[in-house]
Order: sequence, then structure tokens, then C-alpha cells
Amino acid sequence: MKKSILGTLLVLMFVAVGIAAAPPLTFTFSDVHANKTATETDTFAVNDAGAIAGDYVDAKAIQHGMILAGTKLTSVDHPGCTTSGGYPVAIAFYGINKAGAAAGFCTSTKTGLFEGFVYSGGKFTAINFPKSNGTQAIGINDAGDVVGVYLDSANVQHGFVKKGTKYTSIDVKGDTTPYAWAINNKGQMAVFAITSTGTYQSFVYNGKTFKKIADPNASTTGTIVRSLNNKGDVAGAYFNSAGNEIGFLYHGGKYYDVIDPKATTQTKPDGVNDTLEMVGRYVNSAGATVGFKATTK
Repeated sequence: MKKSILGTLLVLMFVAVGIAAAPPLTFTFSDVHANKTATETDTFAVNDAGAIAGDYVDAKAIQHGMILAGTKLTSVDHPGCTTSGGYPVAIAFYGINKAGAAAGFCTSTKTGLFEGFVYSGGKFTAINFPKSNGTQAIGINDAGDVVGVYLDSANVQHGFVKKGTKYTSIDVKGDTTPYAWAINNKGQMAVFAITSTGTYQSFVYNGKTFKKIADPNASTTGTIVRSLNNKGDVAGAYFNSAGNEIGFLYHGGKYYDVIDPKATTQTKPDGVNDTLEMVGRYVNSAGATVGFKATTK
């Protein structure tokens, strides 16, 4: 019995040493451009096949929804949406699943309200919280469940999740302006909201309980979570003491900074897939917003 216990302890010791010696994650960044004439490309989500969802602005200053698979660009316009004004007015996609269905929203030229939708197979399916004063569809999983935000009849903001035909409102007790930004195949959602003191709080929400996500390097302004994958990894940004957004990846119980080397102020990862490929935006030395893709080693 003593030999068995000793052997077990030795095995555990070597396992612990192996874990402690595991190298930290490193990231390789590359810029993402919808095409050669795009003046801005915003990358908001990436699926496991590497297809990127977002938007781009063309040479005539018109914004279009975008699905970018390698170098193949699918440019999308909604017949009922405004095409000018940029984010968050004109059309953009914020989530994409393995089937290539993309969730997004725009401002309706008819009502002036945000209109949510899922785009798949060349067709739009409306996503609008019942009796709302505007809906933003933001995240989508492989089952077609959608999360986002809506304004109620008093113009108060709430998060929501839509499963099948059922819409469920999401609020964070004690906080205001909740956002439901992403949903994975387990039904876990990336949610953030604003406290009474103006601090951003972030959570992984499973429909019943909120697990807090807070980067230890964040200033009092807090942490914003924008994506999560099916393995429990979470990506987003925290605010530093200068008020800039610094990207982070929460992986294996640790927080890693995600900073594009070309960024001067902000790096914001907006999407992460199961291979830890991330997409997002950074601000360069000219003050322009640039889309990026980051891979891990």
C-alpha cells in the first residue's frame, strides 16, 4: 500500500511539473481586408472553418455585410436597410455558425429602428423581439439559437436569446444595459452589462447562473466579453488605466493579453473559434480601425 501511494504521489508530482512548465500562448497577427478597394474592414466573428463575418466600407463610402472565406468575399446588402452611416447603423454581421449562417442587424429605412436577422443561403430571416422598439441579432450557434439585445416599449435595453420560436429576455440583477453577445453549442452565452457606478461587468451565462469574467489587469472601468467557443475559451477586451481597450483571451483558467503589434491604442477581439483563431479590430497610428486575424501557438 505504501509503494502504491508513493507511486501515485510521484505521478502527480510529474504531472504538476508538466503543467507548470507548459509554455504560454503566443499570437500571430495578420490584417484582414475584404478586398483591395475596401477602405475599412470590420471582423466580428469566425467559425471553425475560418470563415469571417463582419462588414466593410467600399470606395464609395457604402457599408456592406461581409462573409469572407479565405479570399472569397460574399458581399451582402439588405433591401430594407440603410447603407450609409457606418456602425451601428448600416448592415453588419456579428456571428457566424458552422453552416455559414450569419447573425446581424441594421437600421430599417422604413421604421428607423434596428432590425435583426439571420442571413443564410442568400435569404434573410427576421429576428425581432416581440413588441420591441428595435432588435440587434449578434450571436448564433450551430443549432441556430440567436442572442442579442432589444429595446422594450419604454426604450429600456435588455439582452435576449431566441431558441426555436421562443424569445427569452436576459437581464443582470443590479446592472443596466445588458448585452448578450455570443452563444456556443452548449447554450452558454457571453453577456456584459453596466453597474450603477459605470463599470462594465462580464459573465458566461448558462441560462440560470452568471459566471463572472474579469481580467485581473482591468482598471475600474472593467471588462467586456464578446465571444466564447465550445471549449469554454472566452475572448474580449478590458480597459486599462488610460481608458484604452486591451484584448484578452481566457484559456485554461488564465488570462492572456491579445495585442496586435500594429495597434497604438486599442485591440478588440470580437470572435474566437474552437481552434483559438480570433478576429477583431485594432486602431493604428493613423487612427483608423483595421480588422485582424490572430492565430495561436
